[in-house]
Amino acid sequence: MELKDMRQKSADELKAHLVELQKERFALRMQKATGQLPPAKNNDPRRVRREIARVNTLLGMKK
Repeated sequence: MELKDMRQKSADELKAHLVELQKERFALRMQKATGQLPPAKNNDPRRVRREIARVNTLLGMKK
């Protein structure tokens, strides 16, 4: 999701998005641990981790 789109969301929407991202991160970690993560998706854990950091930063700014 684009940063400008995230800035327009409310704190509650960002929290809901954060929960979704955490679930996706867990699923990707499990796929990697069991060897089921396809080589084309090797960058997905990094992308999700960075997006989680962006959401946390925006939530801190909105307080």
